[in-house]
Amino acid sequence: MNTETQAAPALPFHLALVGPTASGKTAAAMAIANAMEVEIISMDSALVYCGMDIGTAKPSAQELAAVPHHLIDIRDPLRAYSAADFVTDAQALIIGINARGKLPLLVGGTMLYYKALCEGLHAMPKADPVIRAELERQAREQGLGALHAELARVDPITAARLHPADGQRIQRALEVFRITGQALSSLHAIKKVATYVHGTVQTGSIEQYGGPATPAVISLEPTERGWLHARIARRFDAMLAVGFLDEVRALRARGDLSANTPSMRCVGYRQAWEALDGNSPLNELRDRGIFATRQLAKRQLTWLRSMPERQVVAADASDAMRQVLAAAHALRDAAA
Repeated sequence: MNTETQAAPALPFHLALVGPTASGKTAAAMAIANAMEVEIISMDSALVYCGMDIGTAKPSAQELAAVPHHLIDIRDPLRAYSAADFVTDAQALIIGINARGKLPLLVGGTMLYYKALCEGLHAMPKADPVIRAELERQAREQGLGALHAELARVDPITAARLHPADGQRIQRALEVFRITGQALSSLHAIKKVATYVHGTVQTGSIEQYGGPATPAVISLEPTERGWLHARIARRFDAMLAVGFLDEVRALRARGDLSANTPSMRCVGYRQAWEALDGNSPLNELRDRGIFATRQLAKRQLTWLRSMPERQVVAADASDAMRQVLAAAHALRDAAA
């Protein structure tokens, strides 16, 4: 199939429930599942990892048993999971769930995954060892702040969604710019068809799917930032109370993970790892973890505001669940 001249068929109708961390997505997804025949596809880059249960706020055993969930506990923390992996897996799941007569419900806050599924992935350049070595030298000599500032000059969109301490992704974005002369955000914006071929995303191959024929996105967004901040703090406190640090200690005890392993760079895990390494005071973990989670929520909200097709439900409204269900029914009925 020639992807330049022939349009790819749309995926079957599916519903997406998105929102920043701690906005109530799991509860809203379960409310939808109680009202409709759905299967849930997790759209969360941390929930894929086995053994990372507390710090990811993974759905409970009861919730997982109540409705079929997919893309949870599918990766060992040593193995990375990419947007390309998600596109491949999600496409197959959407088709399979639809064939079973159920509604595919994507739930999560990893917006790059949703963007990749709907718009496809541009072919990214391979790593250049010379450029990568130079970036690592700059990071050592000038600090990550300088690299983040450089990225803000050449690719402000990507810089805005990356934490200034996320050296791996900052360096990759600068590497892409130096190789191609184009911002990573502009490459992501180029609409290429994502091709489902045995765990990779390719162009011009066997089975190709465009995004949904009718975008159906419900976004839980608080009207008051303080409401979300309070929920983030309560959730982090609850994680610490039920053994989050012990969970990270167990992951460290494996001996094959490090602070630079992608799974250990997830919010909360990174801060806990640094504290256990002695790179930051253990008694500051709570404040650092809450701050990092707030920053993640801020980046997620920035992504969401770039999606005009979304239907916003005030997460802090007293009738938020009723609004979510009404929107879900309306979107499903409109696509029927």
